[in-house]
Amino acid sequence: MTLASPSDAARPAHDRAFLGHPAGLGWLSFCELWERFSYYGMQALLVLYLSNYLFLPQNIGHVAGMDALRAAIENVTGPRSPQQLASVVFGLYVGLVYLTPIFGGLLADRVLGRTKTVVLGALLMAAGHFLMAFETALLPALGCLLLGVGCFKGNIAAQVGDLYAPGDKRRASAFQIFMLAVQIAVIAAPIVCGTLGERVGWHWGFGSAGVGMLIGLVVYLAGRRHLPPEAPRRAAADAAPDTAALPRPPLGRRGVMQVALLIAVIPLLMLSIVGNQQFNNAYPLWSQQHMDMRVGSFEVPVTWLQAVDATVSFLTMLGSIAFWRWWGQPGSGRREPDELTKMALGCFVACGAPALLLIPAFALEGGGGKISILWTFAYTLVNDIGFANIMPVGIALYSRAAPRGLQGVMIGIYYLHLFLGNTFVGWLAGLLEVMPGSQFWALHAALVLAGGVGLLAVKLVFGRVLAPEADAAAHA
Repeated sequence: MTLASPSDAARPAHDRAFLGHPAGLGWLSFCELWERFSYYGMQALLVLYLSNYLFLPQNIGHVAGMDALRAAIENVTGPRSPQQLASVVFGLYVGLVYLTPIFGGLLADRVLGRTKTVVLGALLMAAGHFLMAFETALLPALGCLLLGVGCFKGNIAAQVGDLYAPGDKRRASAFQIFMLAVQIAVIAAPIVCGTLGERVGWHWGFGSAGVGMLIGLVVYLAGRRHLPPEAPRRAAADAAPDTAALPRPPLGRRGVMQVALLIAVIPLLMLSIVGNQQFNNAYPLWSQQHMDMRVGSFEVPVTWLQAVDATVSFLTMLGSIAFWRWWGQPGSGRREPDELTKMALGCFVACGAPALLLIPAFALEGGGGKISILWTFAYTLVNDIGFANIMPVGIALYSRAAPRGLQGVMIGIYYLHLFLGNTFVGWLAGLLEVMPGSQFWALHAALVLAGGVGLLAVKLVFGRVLAPEADAAAHA
């Protein structure tokens, strides 16, 4: 017998106040928009700030603790140029951002609860952004940001999942809507923070990211009454053993298999995102060197390329939501694919993005001049059609398939693929200085394709383990 969640009754399927979804989705999405504005605003600047300014020989000595960090990195990688060191540090930071949600999930599930942990995360992130105004405080600033995202990211995503009862079919589209808010932020952040950072001063850009995070915190607190009820936690149960809350159900054989499989696919998810994540690391550095950034008499800031990507991603996410609603509409005779199938299809499309860059890369190697900025649109269009069916669908899978009581931890584990992927991407970006562009982008296309093949194989062999219980029983 499956125990019902104590909050199931608080999640009626007829709650459709926000675009056919619960009102809480609107508040959580708007909060996530501002949090991602702060994150991507800082990210748009970071690798350029480090490689073009802070890690230059005359400035790197200002950074407290940098000698030790550089020595640790170069003991593994060998000597690094300023660009290579910037890419490694950027990759480590963006990677660790997706490792810390595991600990944030444990903190919320066992001690503080999701709401308090999200608030703590927002405060830490705001502090980190403001610390970026001081060159000497780079490492403490990044530390605050890492801890803050760890507390915030997995738990707010888990709260989105908690808005829906286990059998509610709106869950996958809810995470796509949630990701739409992210795309709006990624459009605005490079334009606002990037322009301030490149044209006014680096620290103005970082400061504006901190203001965005404080706005997100205000939005979150304003919408608290629409958020899902807090689930009982182990610490609360120990302190009040006579509580009426239902105990966490035993994991069981199926639950163990689900957890093991969700962990096992992490390397495949890591491969699925290398083309997308490289757009924030190697792509702006490659574009800065090889792309004609002038449109008429206007010199386009390199950070604006990320706004182009976000705009296209926003449109392709809308297109993906509309397409799957049309595909699976009642009476059509078509069934919407499960999450693993969608993600594999997304990889098969997304691998075409770095493959497209082989064309301008070969032209450059043949002695051609700088390439057109229009290649950014080509890359992002193909990549974002695929990515719309990878990232949000993956969160929906882990939210649904995680055993009850482990949702926060399992979503944190899901983000582990972004830790591994971004760390890997940081290392790959260093190959720009030693590998022809055609080989560099072909490598990325092959890696994304391999991720898609692996996900499809997992679906064919183990898909029933991760299917909803009713579907699994029907096909047993």
